[in-house]
Amino acid sequence: MYAVIATGGKQCRVETGQRLAVELLALPPGEEVTFTPVLVVDDGSVLATPSELAGASVTGRVIGETKGPKIDGFTYKNATTNRRRWGHRQRYSTVEITGIATA
Repeated sequence: MYAVIATGGKQCRVETGQRLAVELLALPPGEEVTFTPVLVVDDGSVLATPSELAGASVTGRVIGETKGPKIDGFTYKNATTNRRRWGHRQRYSTVEITGIATA
């Protein structure tokens, strides 16, 4: 059984017991989270219409927080002393999927 959820502007295919990194949630570790909307549920038969998915939900538990890869950037303009180095490292919440419920 799997489901497709929307979180953080992205769509993820999840199964029970799977761990995934989602955009940072403002929840402490151990807290329960419910993902809505659920876009598709496949349990032998596919549920995909809004009326079929009205009662579907995906629950998970926040495990902790991780960091993504370091992104380095550099801007430069010729014939001036205009140059700038910058970096970014995105923070993610690690979530373990605990259940997929249909209507």
